[in-house]
Amino acid sequence: MKVFFNTANQNPIIAALNHVDKLDKVIQSPCKIVFLLTGDILNLGFIVDSLKKKDKLVYIHIDLIDGFSKDDIAVKFIYEHIGLDGIITTKANLIKAAKELHIFTIQRLFILDSLALDSGINSIKNTKPNAVEILPGIMPKIVKNVIAETRIPVITGGLIKEKEDVILSLKAGAIAISTSNEEVWYM
Repeated sequence: MKVFFNTANQNPIIAALNHVDKLDKVIQSPCKIVFLLTGDILNLGFIVDSLKKKDKLVYIHIDLIDGFSKDDIAVKFIYEHIGLDGIITTKANLIKAAKELHIFTIQRLFILDSLALDSGINSIKNTKPNAVEILPGIMPKIVKNVIAETRIPVITGGLIKEKEDVILSLKAGAIAISTSNEEVWYM
């Protein structure tokens, strides 16, 4: 678990791979951590192997991988057969299943309104993931609020387009920023 936090501390920009055709660009990027937001049961092993060969840490957003059911067995299969560094999910049951296997967990929250914020904070308190990813990531006040309420490290993602977005997220207390924006990977 320290590997993620040490790596994010040294390089807080996380490449979010949302299309398989961007694999080579992610591999060539200076980003050391990759959030895998695409793939399927047939190509997942190839994608992860390609990233691992270039010493990238790979966190699979299990909700977005095609061909797997969204249950404990899928988490266990991906862990045992693919070689991930952790999972990302919006589902509390998958956070719990991954934690039982000692897999690094990132709970993704979409903060659309006050109700979603309150619900998300309660979910974080119940599941106790290793980290939380908040989307959209351009809400410094919300980042501060989630950190204060949960004491769980926060990653911001979504709508991060400029250097100012990165700086504001980090100043608000985020430990890292995830983005599919290639220009941000090189900041």
